[in-house]
Amino acid sequence: MDAQEIAVLERDVVAAVAPPQTLEIGAWLVPLDNGTIGRAKSAVPLRHDLGAEALPDIEAAFADRGMAPGFRIAETPGLGAVREALAARGYSPRQPTVFKVGSVARLAAFSDACARVLKTPDAAWAAVFLGEGFDPVDGAHRVAVLTRSPDAAYGAAGEGGATHAVGVMSYGVRWAGVHGMRTAPAHRGRGYASAILGALGRSAAARGVEQVALQVEEGNETARSIYRRAGFRQLWTYRYWRKD
Repeated sequence: MDAQEIAVLERDVVAAVAPPQTLEIGAWLVPLDNGTIGRAKSAVPLRHDLGAEALPDIEAAFADRGMAPGFRIAETPGLGAVREALAARGYSPRQPTVFKVGSVARLAAFSDACARVLKTPDAAWAAVFLGEGFDPVDGAHRVAVLTRSPDAAYGAAGEGGATHAVGVMSYGVRWAGVHGMRTAPAHRGRGYASAILGALGRSAAARGVEQVALQVEEGNETARSIYRRAGFRQLWTYRYWRKD
């Protein structure tokens, strides 16, 4: 992926979580949301061949707003100087996350099981994030953020019209993005996540979108297995850099 495409992809990823303010400092995108979603409050490079010159200005932008600085850095060779500089400034890497991309056409054909696609999320959709097995504070924030995404469709699946699993498809300038995939613990293993992915893929295909991206924590092998079967391939792994 060339530098221009990386920049388009990262802009679409940040726009999907709708931070209240986003700055551009040098070749960095700096979203400013003091919530629980890492992507919405971590500066990210728009190229993978950068030095560390902009770090002091980025830190100052966070400090001016009373926020702890954070960075989302890909484990790619061209960002080695950035990672070294962050470590020297007292930051440490955490939460390894795999960035994946795929074909909307393949996603649309992944599962033909029944799932609903909503234009706006309803109370049952939001309730999955607030239910047993999930952090209620984080869940409430994710509902707020995902429902204010500027252009999105909302997937829901469950038995008898109930909602036991949910997901979101956001639409950026060029990329669709899969976010907020959640299945209530008591209803896992029934194919609901696959059904939602297929339904969201068909929704994206109907809009003429061709490419889709997502992020999944490196240790979540259950989700990674589903995404592999859906045709997603790994671009890179990134980590969040923060001070203790």
